[in-house]
Amino acid sequence: METLLTLPLQEGERVLLVEDDLTIQKLLQSQLSARGWEIEVVRSGRLALERIAQHPPDLVLLDIGIEELDGLEVCRQVRQWSSIPIILVTAADTPRIKVTALELGADDYLTKPFHTAELVARMRAVLRRAQASAPPRAQAITIGPFVIDLLRREVKRSGEEIKLTKIEFDLLRELVLHVDHVLPYSHLLRAVWGENYDEVHVVHVHVSHLRRKLEPNITGDRYLLTVPGVGYRLRTDQL
Repeated sequence: METLLTLPLQEGERVLLVEDDLTIQKLLQSQLSARGWEIEVVRSGRLALERIAQHPPDLVLLDIGIEELDGLEVCRQVRQWSSIPIILVTAADTPRIKVTALELGADDYLTKPFHTAELVARMRAVLRRAQASAPPRAQAITIGPFVIDLLRREVKRSGEEIKLTKIEFDLLRELVLHVDHVLPYSHLLRAVWGENYDEVHVVHVHVSHLRRKLEPNITGDRYLLTVPGVGYRLRTDQL
């Protein structure tokens, strides 16, 4: 990989680098930061989704072969609620992977190993296209009758605001970011309460409160599905 940058970058733009290879992390962070970019690095797909939702960057540089959720799945989920520029990086130089990446909504792709100058040129081109089209950055996710604004931390059902506590919103955010996927109790505990918290009954209590607010006049689990002994799922097949 070439280590010398020759093309200037626009100062102040923020890039989220999603990469679990420490050597590549350090190289790209050093080279891009030296040109005035603000670089944030995460190692896993789960953390990438959280950071994009909480603090959207100007561009996401996303490796396909990352931990927890791969880059293709992260791209698919982000495209459900945001048009933020994404460049996928892959070690597999096959037409199938490239076509899949573009069909899932990636703005560009790059195959390892690559020259840093080529990466910079592609990043600049993607950002120019995004700025030229100037689409409004999606802040809200619509799921059935619900509109969830992740940045403002607001939830509306059929246009009416639902008041949630901080913990209730944090739980809902995790479920929204993994819609139609069962989230184990351990995942919710780690995401909302931290790594060292293991009181599963607390999850049950807060999900129960959240469910009553989301579906006050509904019998049974229509939106928030309980998977006994496993976790919870925000479902779209009943919306």
